[in-house]
Amino acid sequence: MPTTSLIDFDAVDLDRVVATRDDILKVIPHRGRFALLDGIAHVRSEPPLIVAFLDVTADGWWAPDHIPGRPLFPGALMIEAAAQMCSYDFMQRKPELKDTFLGFAGVDQVRFRGVAEPECRMHFAATPIRVRSTMFTYATQAFIGRKLVFEAQIMGMAV
Repeated sequence: MPTTSLIDFDAVDLDRVVATRDDILKVIPHRGRFALLDGIAHVRSEPPLIVAFLDVTADGWWAPDHIPGRPLFPGALMIEAAAQMCSYDFMQRKPELKDTFLGFAGVDQVRFRGVAEPECRMHFAATPIRVRSTMFTYATQAFIGRKLVFEAQIMGMAV
């Protein structure tokens, strides 16, 4: 059965920037090489949806070694970028948790459906499946253009 896209590409302006990298860094603690999101393109309250983006470039720290001669953005970093997007969204929904560290609690139903090679922009989309006071589960996907390249359920919790 084909996966249904979380993004309605005809209704979402993916060129828009509603939060910059600096805005994201004010909400989540990831820094340096592990600050994986370049911005937020879209946030909708109902039904809930967030769309973030990452520019995959040939000068990324991972590129020389994964894979030499044909750099492929690692699947583990796709999961991490999606988790950072979910953490950002959860913290925006739960301002009372400001300054709380969110830990990675799990990942389920992961599928890699394509590769991300430089130079491209990946858009990550997420919608909450379950949000409790200190825990969350989101359905996530990543696209290059309109092509689905990754999907997973991401779980996090305040620690």
